[in-house]
Amino acid sequence: MSKSGPLRLLPEQLTVPIDLESLGFSTTDDLEPFKGILGQDRAVEAMHFGVAMKRAGYNMFVMGEPGTGRFSYAMRYLKAEAKRMPTPQDCAYVNNFEESRAPRALHMAAGTSGRFVEDIENLVDNLLATFPAAFEHPAFQQKKNAIDQKFNRRYDAAIESVERQALERNIMLYRDNGNLAFTPIREGRGLEEAEFAQLPEAERERYHADIAELEDLLSEALSSLPQWKRESSNELRELNEQTITEALNPLLVPLTERYCDNPAMCEYIQAVHQNLLKVVVELLVDERAELRSDAVKKAALIDHYSPNVIVEHSGSPGAPVVHEPHPSYDNLFGRVEYTSEQGALVTSYRNIRAGALHRANYGYLVLEADKLLAEPFAWEALKRALHSRQLKMESPWADLGRLTTVTLTPQVIPLSVKVVLIGSRRAYYMLQDYDPDFQELFRVLVDFDDHLPRTPDSIEGMAQLLKTRVDEEGMAPLTVAAVARILTYSARLAEHQQHLSASISDIFQLVAEADLVRELAGDRITDTGHIERALQAKENRTGRASARIREDMLSGVILIDTDGAAVGKCNGLTVLAIGDSVFGVPARISATVYPGSSGIVDIEREVNLGQPIHSKGVMILTGYLGSRYAQDHELEISASIALEQSYGYIDGDSASLGEVCALISALAKVPLKQCFAITGSINQFGEVQAIGGVNVKIEGFFRLCQARGLTGEQGVIIPRSNVPNLMLHQTVLDAAREGLFHIYAVDNVDQALSLLAGEDAGEPDEDGNFPAGSINDRVVRRLQAISQRNQHDDRESPGEAPGIEPLLKP
Repeated sequence: MSKSGPLRLLPEQLTVPIDLESLGFSTTDDLEPFKGILGQDRAVEAMHFGVAMKRAGYNMFVMGEPGTGRFSYAMRYLKAEAKRMPTPQDCAYVNNFEESRAPRALHMAAGTSGRFVEDIENLVDNLLATFPAAFEHPAFQQKKNAIDQKFNRRYDAAIESVERQALERNIMLYRDNGNLAFTPIREGRGLEEAEFAQLPEAERERYHADIAELEDLLSEALSSLPQWKRESSNELRELNEQTITEALNPLLVPLTERYCDNPAMCEYIQAVHQNLLKVVVELLVDERAELRSDAVKKAALIDHYSPNVIVEHSGSPGAPVVHEPHPSYDNLFGRVEYTSEQGALVTSYRNIRAGALHRANYGYLVLEADKLLAEPFAWEALKRALHSRQLKMESPWADLGRLTTVTLTPQVIPLSVKVVLIGSRRAYYMLQDYDPDFQELFRVLVDFDDHLPRTPDSIEGMAQLLKTRVDEEGMAPLTVAAVARILTYSARLAEHQQHLSASISDIFQLVAEADLVRELAGDRITDTGHIERALQAKENRTGRASARIREDMLSGVILIDTDGAAVGKCNGLTVLAIGDSVFGVPARISATVYPGSSGIVDIEREVNLGQPIHSKGVMILTGYLGSRYAQDHELEISASIALEQSYGYIDGDSASLGEVCALISALAKVPLKQCFAITGSINQFGEVQAIGGVNVKIEGFFRLCQARGLTGEQGVIIPRSNVPNLMLHQTVLDAAREGLFHIYAVDNVDQALSLLAGEDAGEPDEDGNFPAGSINDRVVRRLQAISQRNQHDDRESPGEAPGIEPLLKP
């Protein structure tokens, strides 16, 4: 233990203001705009490396807390680098005429997809103007008639040969609506049934025999009719195809020549040509086509042939930088939409919609890690795509059996994208621990610091950054005093006298609120007063909970003393975070000691309100007591410690210093001054360790004392290692300068105990003995007395006689 006493801090040690003369300007109008990012050299270097490394697996994770400028810097730098990269090709899906469920992907030069769509639409207009007019041309009609006549001549010749033989036998061949029939004739006319029945039986039998023979001759003569029909149909089809081809060549040849440098597009144009040989007849020439309007025909042709452009790079040159704010599976990988027709869901290649990966292909995709991990299927699918370097569009619901309709299987697209995940440290380390693929895919960590070193360069950079912000937002300039106050606020956010906060968004928020105060006041320039009023207004807006708790303390609902002395009690300091409001609240720590050997009972832990770190602090306290006071005897004690009037979960070990002081007070029966509040954690050797939230903790107790009236005796005891973290409110500084409130820094338990008890705790001599009558000596004597009493009670307790069952009493 150090023999030096507690350190009473001077007002100058409670904060470190900004030196106005060192800033060297009057208003921010005198400064140059800031370029780059402030104080994040490590992150900038990592970002440069990640962008330069083109190998697979070197995707980036930008780690840091919100408000540090991580997102804005990443987007700005990626866009600047992307401008120097080649612009990727446009991408479109087109109909696969052989298998409509498997659309083909077409890639074409950047910015040409729009022209290709226009060319196809012009082709459709020309088709409507060309057909069926091409089939009404006299040359086509003559060739068609010739084919029809050839068939008719064959048919008529076969009929005439049979007809001549029938006439020789006084039988006539009738043609009635395509039906052929034989009828006996006499005197140049056919016989009626009644007349035929009056003929002699022999004559009737002869007629029957002749007609049967003639029918056989007719069947034989027309046996080649199907072949003639096929030949006629083939000739007519060839004529149609020849006519269509002759009409299409002037329309398609220019397209083929225009896109001859792209084999895939030329192949598609040829496929369109082949498909039109069938579609033109069915859609534009068939008799049923006459019932459709031109608008219906055009829509059908557009839906059949026009490309569905999913990615078009017709804007600024360079690679794409895409930020997807809602990284759901569909938004990342695209989707196939459906329409309802007569109660059935139908789709086509025209209903394919691109995802963020399509738009970012051959560029950069920026995603927020927390949002991505919250979306079902998205993270696993993204890893598969990055591993395979292929972009496959499929529905994740199909594997679950929830997609029962017919869907599409679009052609897989090669994927070459660098993914930039932006997230917190918690998300990064969670992925590192639980996902073995993460390290393989995201090998570049871009780590943004939470604070910046407070150096002349960073101060100047922050001032220039403020100048840039007010100019961009059209706000009034800031005076040098206002900038100094903002920098002091930044150090307060960083909780360190030699640091500035890297949470730039909080700084900009304060500037914007102060500019509103200035505007309402009608002032031209934002000064310190506007900054202070903005800070006070925010505290008023978010201060309902802290004010209510303070009112309960003043009214006695919450028991907190700020004067007098009490045994086994002291004021601890806690931090409450409710929404965006963080404030300090004093809390009474109490300890009781009684004979027994049950040990130190942490009441918070026993009722499951104490979280692990708090429980650890109480267990360390037991180790300290044993090593400090029980070297010559066993540490047999029954004690309980509680944070009074706390009804929620408690975590952190910052109360352990107060808890050990309350416990020692109860052991030694030494009253502790209630005008002090204390915070700090201890180790097993009684050394006081730093804690967090020291500023709000001090100010929470100060405001209670101020409301009750400052006496000049009140103060707060903090760890000496927390002195560099002090950036206290001006009201606390003023009270410290007037001697109305004090801040003490301690290194060990004895120093804190001496302050609280108002007497020396007592240092051990070379033999480990404490001065007689000192606080520590009284603790040792009390522990010895408890231990001896416990041993005496054990000796007097009756034992069990051998072979006799003990009597159990209720």
